[in-house]
Amino acid sequence: MPHHLRYLFAMSLCFVLTAASLPSQQTVPIQVAKATGACPALLQHQVKDIDGKTRSLCDYQNKVIVVVNTASFCGFTPQYKQLETLYRHYQKKGLVVIGFPANQFGKQEPGSNQEIKNFCKDNYQVSFPLMAKLEVRGKDAHPFFKQLTAATGEAPLWNFHKYLIDRKGQKVMSFSSSVQPDGADFDKKIRALL
Repeated sequence: MPHHLRYLFAMSLCFVLTAASLPSQQTVPIQVAKATGACPALLQHQVKDIDGKTRSLCDYQNKVIVVVNTASFCGFTPQYKQLETLYRHYQKKGLVVIGFPANQFGKQEPGSNQEIKNFCKDNYQVSFPLMAKLEVRGKDAHPFFKQLTAATGEAPLWNFHKYLIDRKGQKVMSFSSSVQPDGADFDKKIRALL
């Protein structure tokens, strides 16, 4: 199938599945077990960044964190622009957005890490941290996403599911893909944690 038709099909599928299956918002504050040492237990994970370098999520301790599983060919892909705006607006106050590309939903992130990086930079001027493509749901999910799922009771159902983590890494809230990053309620919850 030609690339442009595959993109249109994927966008259509994203909208249909989203409208049929996703709630508008779900927030579940939860306490995560305290870690020994300075870094919260929730952040004691290693991940590869989009360039293939190993990173510790402990580097983001003491920040308010938006974790989002992303895809380049989804109807929600324009949320990249909103996420970048959010990041730039609140970065100096201690917010970080971290994107985790995943190809699990509708195969809407088929490219290599370099292709994903180029797409995000060229189309949305993304400057927030992007990690290497990984699994976010199911038995092969990265341990960080398994822990987020356990903490909130919600695994991502689709691309652009969002988790909001407080500065201490103890309170986690879950938001469905349909919750807009520039929405008033999402903004209010971020400001409360900043």
